[in-house]
Amino acid sequence: MARPYTGAMSTIHELRRILGTCRTIAVVGLSPQWHRPSFFAAKYMQEHGYRIVPINPSAPEILGQRSYASVTAAAEAGIAIDMVDCFRKSADIPPLADEAIAVGAKCLWMQIGVVNEEAAAKARAAGLDVVMDRCVKIEHARLFGGLNWAGVNTKVISARRPQQLFY
Repeated sequence: MARPYTGAMSTIHELRRILGTCRTIAVVGLSPQWHRPSFFAAKYMQEHGYRIVPINPSAPEILGQRSYASVTAAAEAGIAIDMVDCFRKSADIPPLADEAIAVGAKCLWMQIGVVNEEAAAKARAAGLDVVMDRCVKIEHARLFGGLNWAGVNTKVISARRPQQLFY
C-alpha cells in the first residue's frame, strides 16, 4: 500500500482524488489574522464546502470554528480528520506526521516551501497520501476551476483578457 517516495510531484489525478475525498481539514498553524496565507487558504476551502478545523493553541476560535491546541485534541473531541494541512516549518513536521497517523487521517499536506522527506516516508509507510511543497487553495482552484490569470475567480468565461482592469 505504501509508495516509496521518488522525488516526483503529486500527479493531477492524485491531487484531484485527495481534494475530492478529504473533506475535513485540520489546518495546523492557522492564523486568526485575515492577511496571513493560512487564513486566506482556509477561508477559501471553507467557502468551497470543506470543514476547517483550526489547530492553534493561542486562538479560541478562527473562521467561526473552535480552535484546538493539537490535531490529537481535535480528534479526541470527536472530529474525524481527513487531511492535516501544515502551515509550519519543515523541522516541525515529524510530530505532526505522527499525529496524522495516530488520528487516522488520510493525507498529510505540507504547504509551499515545506518539505520533510523523513516525515513523508513515515506517513506513506502508514498508508497516508503525502503532498509536499504545494498550497491546498492553489491546487483546488487550479483543478476545480477557481483560478484565472489574476489569481481569483471572476465567474466570467472568456478566451480574451480584459483590456483594462475591471475595478
